[in-house]
Amino acid sequence: MDPATYLNDLFSLKGRVALVTGGSSGIGRAIALALSGAGARVLVAARTAATIEATLEGMREAGGFGDGIIADLSTRDGTHALADAAGDVDILVNSAGINLRPPMSDLDEATWDLTMRVNLEAPFILGQRLAPGMAQRGFGRIIHISSQQAHRPFAASGAYGVSKAALEALARSQSEAWASDGVTANVLVPGFVQTPLNQRLSSDPATVRSLAARTLIGRNGAAEDFAGAAVFLASAASAYVVGQSLAVDGGFSVH
Repeated sequence: MDPATYLNDLFSLKGRVALVTGGSSGIGRAIALALSGAGARVLVAARTAATIEATLEGMREAGGFGDGIIADLSTRDGTHALADAAGDVDILVNSAGINLRPPMSDLDEATWDLTMRVNLEAPFILGQRLAPGMAQRGFGRIIHISSQQAHRPFAASGAYGVSKAALEALARSQSEAWASDGVTANVLVPGFVQTPLNQRLSSDPATVRSLAARTLIGRNGAAEDFAGAAVFLASAASAYVVGQSLAVDGGFSVH
C-alpha cells in the first residue's frame, strides 16, 4: 500500500467541518490551523474580529479554508448563538477558556460563576446542541482542552482547576451518551504553554524556568505541539479512543 494513501485514509479530515472555540489564539489557533491543514473546513470562534481574520489568513496562506464567528461564551445566550451560527459540524474543539485564579480564600461567587460559564457550561451547551446531529450522521469528535490543574493544585488553582476537572468528567459523560453512534469525546491536557491565557505565570522568568525543569523533555510547551494530537483525535484513526484524557505536556505530569 502506498504510504501517502494509508496515512490519508487514517488522518484526513477532508469533507469535515470543525468548530474551534478560542480558535484565534494560543492552543486553539494551533489546532484550528492543524485541522485546516488536514483538510477540514474550520469555523474559528472567538471574541475579536481582527484575531479571527489573522487566523483565517494563516489558513488561506497554507492552502486551507475556513470562516470566522464572533462569539461570547460568557453567557448561555451567547453560546446558543454560536451553535446556531455554526450549524452542522463534525468536530467540536472546546479551547476557549478564562484563567481567573485568585487565592481560594479570595474567590468570590462572581468569579466562580464566570469561570464555570466559560470553561464548563459553554462546552456542555455546545455538546448538547451539536452532538445529536453528529450522532445522526454517524460520525463526530469532541475535543476539550483541560489543564494540569484538573489533576494537581498549584499556583492558586481555585475555580479554574475545578472547572477543568469537571470538563474531563463531561467528556466521559458525553462519550457514554454518544460513542455508540460514532461520536467520541476526549481531552487534551497541556503542560505549561506560554499563551495569552497564562500571562500571569509567563511574566515571571523564574516560574517559567522552574516549570520547564519539571518536564522530562526539558522545555515548556508550544501551541504547535498540539497539532498532531488534535488531528489524531479528530480523525477516523481515533475511533476506538473514547473518554480519555491525553497529556501533551513533555512529561510534566509524570515527573
